[in-house]
Amino acid sequence: MLDLMLFVVFPYVALAIGIVGTIYRYRTNQYSFTSLSSQFLENDLQFWGSTLWHYGILPTTFIHLAGFAIPKVMFALHSTPETLYLAEVAGKILGIMALVGAGILLYRRLSSSKLRAITTPVDWVILSLLFAQVFFGLILAFVYRWGAAWFIYTATPWMDSLALFQPAPQFVTALPLAHKVHFLTGFLLFALMPFSRLVHIVTVPVSYLWRNFQLVIWTRRRVM
Repeated sequence: MLDLMLFVVFPYVALAIGIVGTIYRYRTNQYSFTSLSSQFLENDLQFWGSTLWHYGILPTTFIHLAGFAIPKVMFALHSTPETLYLAEVAGKILGIMALVGAGILLYRRLSSSKLRAITTPVDWVILSLLFAQVFFGLILAFVYRWGAAWFIYTATPWMDSLALFQPAPQFVTALPLAHKVHFLTGFLLFALMPFSRLVHIVTVPVSYLWRNFQLVIWTRRRVM
């Protein structure tokens, strides 16, 4: 019963909340689709944390989505020991980059009184969940090796079964706890997206890779 709730009911509820909530937020307050940059309060840690995070998490996310959308192609790419090894190394490097970036951003919020003052409870939850998500992903990468191969035979058919409304939780219920936490945290983050600054990811975040840095200029009126 617990597996049914966690791996069938919860994913559908999380997806419904994420999609409906995001649409509602856009229709009622589309100008709130922003990451609410705090760069003007602190710049150095913001630069390193944001850069490592985005360059690490975006390719990782696209690779995961490709595993769901085009599993046969991904399997073909990993069908030789050489390509599988390269995929594993690349995944670990990207994951470490994302984890370090998330850690820097979390430390930045904790270490600055100005940033703590503007950080909401939802911000803390999102930052903690993002860090945990990448952390457990790296556990899978280092402890349960060759994830590029077994992922296609476990997570992919489970997600496909949900998409076809023929849920088959048995593909993931037998996996170790780290896998389950990693999967469920991803759905939880999706459900929280409409209620947080994380909603900015639907505004084509690829532009983060080449956009200009935010420039904040302080102005002061002259006293006549």
